Amino acid sequence: MGKLTYDSTLGVDFDDRVLAHLQLVIGAKLRRGESFYFSWRDDPAIGNGRSTLWMHPRIPLVFKYSGGRQPSINRAWVDALMSTANSPGGLVLVPEPEARNSVDPNGGHES
Repeated sequence: MGKLTYDSTLGVDFDDRVLAHLQLVIGAKLRRGESFYFSWRDDPAIGNGRSTLWMHPRIPLVFKYSGGRQPSINRAWVDALMSTANSPGGLVLVPEPEARNSVDPNGGHES
C-alpha cells in the first residue's frame, strides 16, 4: 500500500498501482495550475463512506510507494481518470478498464 499525503496532515492509503495512475493525472492538472476536487470511496475498514479533497497547486502532496518497482501504466485508465478530472465534479477514482496499451515505466510497451 502506498500513501498520498495531503498538506502534510492527511495520509490516505492507495494501492501502488492506483497511486501511480493518480500521480500522473493529479500532476498534469497541477502543472497547468488547475484546482479540482478529488473523490474516492473509502475502504470499508474506515466506514465505507467517501472522501473528497480540494486539490490546489499550492497544497503540498507526497506520493509514497511501498514497492520498489514502478507499476506499468494503463493509458486507458489515465484517460478515464483525466476525463473525470476535467469534469465539473472533479477527479473520481474509477475502476481500471481493460488495457488498450500499457506502458512499462522503463520505456517499453506491454500488451
